[in-house]
Amino acid sequence: MRTQLSGFVGTVALASTIAIVGCGGSSGGSGGSGGNASGGTGKGGSSASGGAGGGNTQANCPDGQPCGGDLVGSWNVTSSCLNVAGNFDGTLASLGCPTVPVTGTVEVTGTWTLTADGKYTDNTTTKSSVTFPLDSSCLTVSSIKVECSKMSGAIAALGWNTCECSIDAAGKCSCLAQTTQSGGIGVVSPWASGSGTYAKSGSTISIDETNDMVKYSYCISDTKLTLTPKAANLPVKGTIVLQKNGASGSGGATSSGGVVTSGGKTGSGGALGSGGMTGSGGIITGSGGALGSGGKTGSGGTSTTGGASAAGGASATGGTTSITGTSTGPCDIYGGASNKCVAAHSTVRALFGSYNGALYQVKRASDSTTKDIPVLSPGGIADSSVQDTFCTGTTCVITKVYDQSGNGNFVSAETKDAEDPSVRPKAGSAGEKNMTAANAAKEQLMVGGHKVYSLWMGTGQAYWRDGSKSGMPLGSSPQGIYMVTSGKHFGSGCCFDYGNGETSRTVTACGGMDAVNFSSNTIWGTGAGSGPWVMSDFECGLKSQGDGGKNSNDPSMTQAYVTAIEKDNGTSEYALRGADATTGNLATFFKGKIPFATKKEGAIILGSGGDCCYSNSTLSTGTFYEGAIVTGYPADATEDAVQANIVNAGYGK
Repeated sequence: MRTQLSGFVGTVALASTIAIVGCGGSSGGSGGSGGNASGGTGKGGSSASGGAGGGNTQANCPDGQPCGGDLVGSWNVTSSCLNVAGNFDGTLASLGCPTVPVTGTVEVTGTWTLTADGKYTDNTTTKSSVTFPLDSSCLTVSSIKVECSKMSGAIAALGWNTCECSIDAAGKCSCLAQTTQSGGIGVVSPWASGSGTYAKSGSTISIDETNDMVKYSYCISDTKLTLTPKAANLPVKGTIVLQKNGASGSGGATSSGGVVTSGGKTGSGGALGSGGMTGSGGIITGSGGALGSGGKTGSGGTSTTGGASAAGGASATGGTTSITGTSTGPCDIYGGASNKCVAAHSTVRALFGSYNGALYQVKRASDSTTKDIPVLSPGGIADSSVQDTFCTGTTCVITKVYDQSGNGNFVSAETKDAEDPSVRPKAGSAGEKNMTAANAAKEQLMVGGHKVYSLWMGTGQAYWRDGSKSGMPLGSSPQGIYMVTSGKHFGSGCCFDYGNGETSRTVTACGGMDAVNFSSNTIWGTGAGSGPWVMSDFECGLKSQGDGGKNSNDPSMTQAYVTAIEKDNGTSEYALRGADATTGNLATFFKGKIPFATKKEGAIILGSGGDCCYSNSTLSTGTFYEGAIVTGYPADATEDAVQANIVNAGYGK
């Protein structure tokens, strides 16, 4: 499946409008009061409760005139006049229609602080309510037909707290998205942050410049800052007015008008609906459960005597990854069971006991040079000090994750400047505009007592390679996959996958891909609770069981570190398994009939669905620590031994 929307500004703003909250009924809004002469906060119109409807009554909110100035200092929002009116790019949410005519309002309050060393603290709150009317051509996600009520899942992934879609009185699908967002001043998005970095260029400021996600034009006059969000794909107009701390204000602009539906009367100022955040994650350094009681790693990387069973039930002879010594890795275990690793990836550790090469490559912003990050020794942990030294004083992104199998199946960031032209998005496409490489230092964690970095992916970030001629399973060949991911950083967008995808990066057929998925996406299949769940992606919808629907035996996996497994024999059966990656045994969540005989094409996807990101971008989010794609249909006992090896590696310790 495809994931749309990436870390881009327009996407961000757009995302904020796209996450749908409530749809279908009449929704009014109250006019806001203007800012006072002493710099008091001007209160914008708030949306009344109800569903989305027709036309909108909005304030006239012109953009500001940029002039630049010194941004350093602490700024209080005195007023905001922002509205949304125009066409939203439907491809950002993988919709079947090119554009959606959206309308809505945005209100901002709080404090924004910028320091001379290029850092910011964002203590603002952005409230927004946007209506998405979807005609029949829009009711597909990743080329798969979706009923109106399920379309909310495609839109909520863009940063909205709540989202609802239903058929309106005219017989059309209408969706209302609402949010109350902390951080991300004036721009609704799944990556809004309360702190980060900024960069100036003339009278334009870029937020979190590594991914160039959010931009604003600005003008400072005396102690007043006028900020204009620049959303490339969301039709947002207007300004945010801020007063420098310690100075008296000159009065903010009046913000008026909430969303009003056709025939509905203006609401009396009901507050925006609040809802649970959709699976957005943060930086994870969570600690996991205790190590298994047996098979501990001794100094120098050798196992303790006795070869006792680890607490996963697997034999300690499976070995553990040591920090400085050669040991047994997951791919040695698979290989010993005649399930060869044909692609093996990790930013954390070696997956073969003998592997002594680079794990991943980073590129720094200061001079665009690259550096390979090695293991400390054969079979060991990543030498993160190499990254720290190389990236000192600048920022770095991860451009490649190397393949440890020897097949050359490394995956590269799907960006317009990718070294391999076959990985780059189509010229002029949403993918070219919005796809970025993941920040190399977004999350650091401890593994076996050593600091390492993860591959932490936000929307618009994914990795790919055509492995069809380098050992990947093809057609209806059996295949197994495991990955270690996180239950603290996930999303509802389609589709955070790792596995086998289409070589064209477009939908070719149901069964055209074969991957493990980890997300809280609810469009096709779900598990118990609110997610995230371990699911499969064979194209034509995510599955938690059989051919779809809810699988109550597939639990929400909210642990900091999660082992996720999908395997199939290619023709009649597949299975989903999972566990806490820090302790315990694997559980089987489903084992039964495969929805389609597979038609594997052999591309390798990481962080997106199979139909991304040649002409589009991805809405998925997630974290990848390690994983492998193997031949054959692995036995449960083999996977149990791999789980014990993962536990003994010491995630979070």
